Amino acid sequence: MADTIAVDSLSLNAGNDHGRTTLSPFLFRESNKGLAPTRSSPRAFTGQQWTKQVEAAFNVQDPTTIATTAARCHLAHVDETKGHDETGNGSAELPYQTAARALQAHGDGAKILVWKAAAAGTDEVSAYVPISGAALKKAVKKVAELEKKAKKQAEQASEQAAKDKAAADERERVLEAAKAIVLTENPALPAAQKIKIRNGVENRGKRVRVSGWVHRLRVQGKNMTFIILRDGTGYLQCVLTDTLCQTFDALTLTLESTVTVYGVINELPEGKTAPDNHELTVDYWECIGKAPGGEEAMSNKVNENSDPSVKYDLRHLVLREEKASGILKVRSQVMKAFRDHFDNRGFTEVTPPAMVQTSVEGGSTLFELNYYNEKAYLTQSSQLYLETCLPSLGDVYCLAESFRAEKSHTRRHLSEYTHCEAEMAFISFNDLLEQLEEMVCDVIDRTLAHKPSAEIVYKLNPSFKKPERPFLRMDYTEAIQYLKDNDIKKEDGTFYEVGEDIPEAPERAMTDKINRPIFLCRFPAEIKSFYMKRCPENNALTESVDVLMPGVGEIVGGSMRISDLEELMAAYIREGLDPNPYYWFTEQRKYGTSEHGGFGLGVERYIAWLLNLHTVRDACLYPRFTGRAFP
Repeated sequence: MADTIAVDSLSLNAGNDHGRTTLSPFLFRESNKGLAPTRSSPRAFTGQQWTKQVEAAFNVQDPTTIATTAARCHLAHVDETKGHDETGNGSAELPYQTAARALQAHGDGAKILVWKAAAAGTDEVSAYVPISGAALKKAVKKVAELEKKAKKQAEQASEQAAKDKAAADERERVLEAAKAIVLTENPALPAAQKIKIRNGVENRGKRVRVSGWVHRLRVQGKNMTFIILRDGTGYLQCVLTDTLCQTFDALTLTLESTVTVYGVINELPEGKTAPDNHELTVDYWECIGKAPGGEEAMSNKVNENSDPSVKYDLRHLVLREEKASGILKVRSQVMKAFRDHFDNRGFTEVTPPAMVQTSVEGGSTLFELNYYNEKAYLTQSSQLYLETCLPSLGDVYCLAESFRAEKSHTRRHLSEYTHCEAEMAFISFNDLLEQLEEMVCDVIDRTLAHKPSAEIVYKLNPSFKKPERPFLRMDYTEAIQYLKDNDIKKEDGTFYEVGEDIPEAPERAMTDKINRPIFLCRFPAEIKSFYMKRCPENNALTESVDVLMPGVGEIVGGSMRISDLEELMAAYIREGLDPNPYYWFTEQRKYGTSEHGGFGLGVERYIAWLLNLHTVRDACLYPRFTGRAFP
């Protein structure tokens, strides 16, 4: 018989977490059946001594082989504190957490050693010791329970697999039979009139034809299917019955597929609900284009829980959702309301250039481009061009894109945004404020007067209330004092002082606390643009204004413009600007000047305030911001 070998726990490294370990009272002898345990008395080994013993006895050197050797010996270590049933292998380095797992992995003949920590204040030594009889009995019982549970789960899985196969076979049979069903339009019925869903109410009782996308789909038994159809103008509930919902196309219909339905629109009885309180009873229909299902289904590619970056990548699909499309519909109405407001007051709309060679708001936020080997930029604002139109067109406005190359990642900044700008001649600063207040409120009134838009506004922002007039008027110096009085500080814990710009966060904190629209007026000249007119009562201040709204902050910036030629030339010098490229702007003061002023409003911020959107990005068709210029 071969020499008997003492096998300790697998403490492979000296100074490991368990320190010195007591040798298990088991010895192992080599036989033709492998390694078999025998009894011996315990003694201690260090990790280094143990490694040498294993290398010498079993002629193995690497830890993986040592662990395998321990498994052959049916030796399993358990540490309820540091062990892990998923990643453990039974060695002292990677013990199991439970004795039940040790029995599962090594069998009933396993010799289980359980880590026993020494009690504090005693001479005991922390060590692996043989499992107690009671604990072993409990582990055996647990294993039996787990095996019973696993067997039951296997039986259930087998039964379910059989059911799934039977269902799949039945569906294949039904689909194959459905291919034989061919729908034909009944020639005896009146010719169907093509309509848009928005015209449904006025066409009740008539046979109509409507095309659109399957927005929702509900199958009710074998003989009824409900489709909510979407065509961009509204939603229409359609009902397919009997043969109409038993064709191959009906049985394989998916969301976002395009269909054309024929039938009569009828008002629903009391107690039933559907869009516009009616539904179309279908007598014939066609599938125009079937959208994919399964993993490629739109609902699996993007949904409300998708990461924002995924939503932006798949913006073309997100636009089909009710919220996204609703925002764009309100946006369209808001743009129309701005135009109606200005047109009603005699303003002329103009379309200024987007490619320019001068800055309006400083050079740090310009997008530069090569324009036929000349340096040019995307416009920051159309204000300067609007001012040149005053002598010929009178009061003017534009709704155009502006671009700012500021690397801001806030939820209220965009690199490209829609800019509503206006310029007015022969006005005072007070006239400018009154025009701003009237515009903000009139556009709201016009938007809410459009019933479909009003429904979307109150669906997305149920607590929306029209702003109270007059707006609160607050000077910049009063705002600085308000921040101090309300303990609104900088990040470094100091207060804002006169002469410092008020950033977005404290500005919004103040606006949200006051909770009403604010005209923040008369900013210091050194923190405002070069073209702004100084206050006659204090040359250090400008006749400037920011319109602040609760929940979103600044949505409008405006001012009176410098009307004096010498003052404008001095402003160029002060800001370090070469006046030569601005000659066309400067000469407005040379060829008949006037007191004039204007403003710029960010349409996306206005919509974000109206609809209580978390970010202005949602108010765009395809938002452009730092790191995002596609799709």
